[in-house]
Amino acid sequence: MNHQMRRDILRTVFSVGFWMAWPIVNVCVAGEQRQPREKLPVAAVVTAYYNASHADVIVGKILDGFEQNGGPGPDLRLVSLYTDQVPNSDISRDLAKKYGFRICSSIDDALTLGTDQIQVAGVLSIAEHGDYPRTADTKQKQYPRKRFFDEIAATFQRCGKVVPVFNDKHLSYRFDDALAMVETARRMKIPLMAGSVLPVTWRMPPIELPRDCEIEEALSIGYGGLEDYGYHALETHQCMMERRLGGETGVSAVRAVEGDELLKARSAGLWSNDLFVAALRHLPGLSQSTGEWKYRFLDGERPNSAAYLLEHRDGLRSSVIMANGIAGGFAFAVKIKGQDKPLATWFKLQDHTPFGNFAYLVHAIDEMVHTGKATYPVERTLLTTGILDRVMHSLANAGQRYPTPELAISYQGADWPFANHSKSHIALPSDWSSPPRWHHR
Repeated sequence: MNHQMRRDILRTVFSVGFWMAWPIVNVCVAGEQRQPREKLPVAAVVTAYYNASHADVIVGKILDGFEQNGGPGPDLRLVSLYTDQVPNSDISRDLAKKYGFRICSSIDDALTLGTDQIQVAGVLSIAEHGDYPRTADTKQKQYPRKRFFDEIAATFQRCGKVVPVFNDKHLSYRFDDALAMVETARRMKIPLMAGSVLPVTWRMPPIELPRDCEIEEALSIGYGGLEDYGYHALETHQCMMERRLGGETGVSAVRAVEGDELLKARSAGLWSNDLFVAALRHLPGLSQSTGEWKYRFLDGERPNSAAYLLEHRDGLRSSVIMANGIAGGFAFAVKIKGQDKPLATWFKLQDHTPFGNFAYLVHAIDEMVHTGKATYPVERTLLTTGILDRVMHSLANAGQRYPTPELAISYQGADWPFANHSKSHIALPSDWSSPPRWHHR
């Protein structure tokens, strides 16, 4: 790695303070403060709305501020809500009485407020949580993300107007549906953004790879369900990978292995133990890890772990390791050409109220609604959606390798800052142990 690239990386890492001093509280924000903007009206279309659901931790920050306690928040106001399901734990009806937004019986009504015109400046589609079936063979949760999008697009078509749409998490459990959604958005010129909260959460240390760096090898660690949290691990991976030399060019093949085959793949050199150790050592309580695959048994059973092995169209190979029973967080490690030691970082979440990492996702949505442009490219999520679909099929078919010519998806990543980036637009403490300093620009 040349000296300029090393300086670029170190400047990013140390611009917000040395990572061992975390939690990073009161991150300084570069640039001038922006004057408060008009609070634009938005509609939310959700599967279910209960305490700590994705609807709550996203929409709740529009209603009640980033801390969800009445403090400062995004320049948005919720005017309407459609809920696909209303479980006994629903809180949306009480919130509607408190904040005065409209409960709607259809998606069309949420966007038009019963008229023939679009009455909102943006739409949040949050199809996460709720009681939905799984596919018979691959056990993928059949959330109605495409149905939501199709009904939103149909209302746009009927009214002759489009506004920005945010789709929470992956676009669909099925790649063909995801591709159809993106193609419809392109045809109708709908600004469409999607994805996980992981790309915008805190990084410890706060590493941003320089554009066009030459990646020789990369590995991400995740934990949790192989589909729902596996998706978060893939977005962690992709938001870093897309900055490599030439930008993103797509994935040519996907294979996923679990159980004993995972360790056989390591022995065969299909994923890097050195990078695995480097990533593990950035997770809490694992700073001395040697990479020994020693499970923490849960209820007497070995947790299910897996390796997602990715072959990229530019010849690079990388991997995502779902290290259940070993790791309890998300991390990334990379070997850059010319550098002796790998770089690594922990993608830190706040796994308790007020789930502050979602404030940074809401801020990105806020920016999209106000500018009319996606804050970062939907192609990232189209690619991770496709990878995840093939991963789930590979797991269901004994680790079969799937060539993926359909994932020839090329794009350039955006420079939207993550939570503790030196150019982050808002500053929140990652542990919420002290009052946040609100700083907008």
